[in-house]
This record gives sequence, structure tokens and C-alpha cells, in this order.
Amino acid sequence: MKLLASLLTAAALAAPVLPAFAAGESPATKPRAAKPDLAKGEASFGAVCAACHAADGNSTIAANPKLAQQHPEYLFKQLQDFKSGKRNNAIMKGFASALSEEEMKNIAWWVASKPAKPGFAKDKDLVMLGERIYRGGIADRQIAACAGCHSPNGAGIPVQYPRLSGQHSEYVAAQLIAFRDGVRTNSPQMTQVAAKLNDREIRAVADYIAGLR
Repeated sequence: MKLLASLLTAAALAAPVLPAFAAGESPATKPRAAKPDLAKGEASFGAVCAACHAADGNSTIAANPKLAQQHPEYLFKQLQDFKSGKRNNAIMKGFASALSEEEMKNIAWWVASKPAKPGFAKDKDLVMLGERIYRGGIADRQIAACAGCHSPNGAGIPVQYPRLSGQHSEYVAAQLIAFRDGVRTNSPQMTQVAAKLNDREIRAVADYIAGLR
């Protein structure tokens, strides 16, 4: 009888634990995050972003980046950084601050689904230097090749490194200068690389990137 009583007591003590797992406490049964709503993303992009980045994300203004076909995780992170101030840009902070995380995700995944239009290199005297830096870096100054992170064709690596292929050379150059001069601080890796580049090298690699396919 004592043994039976002990077993019943143990079962009673264990009983409250069971509903917790049934209610979803187990990591395996936690609800998944909602998928981005592309229809809402298109509507938000048209209302908030299209004036500067074009209706399909292929900006025609050299100072404003092309967003089409960019990795959505990268776009989402940049919007978060603008909102928090980690990436300092007064214009983008104003727009990003008005967006919820859900709206940011919807926008990022929608514009990432649009095909990017190719760009073109403009300075044939610099493009060969740009190609050497992009593909091989500058060994004697310990400057890493851009292709190592952004891939040989500029497609980047999803989640980690952005797509660069066809991006406006003016925008790329401006960002490299911002990294080098400590104006943009939300990527330590890029700060380290840009710190070693001079103006001519920045213009060269930016022009080469514009023509990458």
C-alpha cells in the first residue's frame, strides 16, 4: 500500500508539467513567425519607398541604391539599423521610424522578389584597376578581395553579405567613403576594408561593380 501511495503521489506531482508541454512550451512546437505578406509589401513600398527607389526597386537616381533582387534579410537589417540609429541617415531614419518590423519584412521580401536591371561601368581607365581589387584585393596592404564575401559575380551571400552586381557606382563609392571616414559604422568588416582604400581605388572598384553581371 505504501508503494502504491508513493506512486500516486509522484504522478500527482508530475501532472502539472504535462499541460505546459501540450500548450506549446516545447521548442519543437513553438509557433513559426508569420511569412512576409508580399501584397502588403508592394503597397507599403509604393507608398513609402518608390519615390526614391523607383516602383520596381531599380532606382534611376545614382545617389539612391537599387533595391531590387537584394537579399531580403540584408534589407530588413538595414531598415532596422536606420530606425535604431545604428546606421546614420536622417532621411532614411524618418521613413524607417514609421515602419513596424512586420512592414519592414513585407517591404524587404517584396522588393527582393523583383529582378534587378543591369548597370554599366563608365570609366574604362579605372575599370581594370577595379577588377583587380574586386577579384584579388591588394596583397601588400592586406586588402581582401571583394569577391571573397560578395562573390565573383557580385551576387553576394544571402543573410551575410549584400548583392552588389549592377549597383550605381556613385552609391557604392559614397558608402565606401562613409565606411572609411567613420560616418557609416554598422559593418565592422567593411570599415576595416575601406579604411585602407584611397579615393582612386574606391572609384575604380565602384565602377567595376556597376558593370558586374
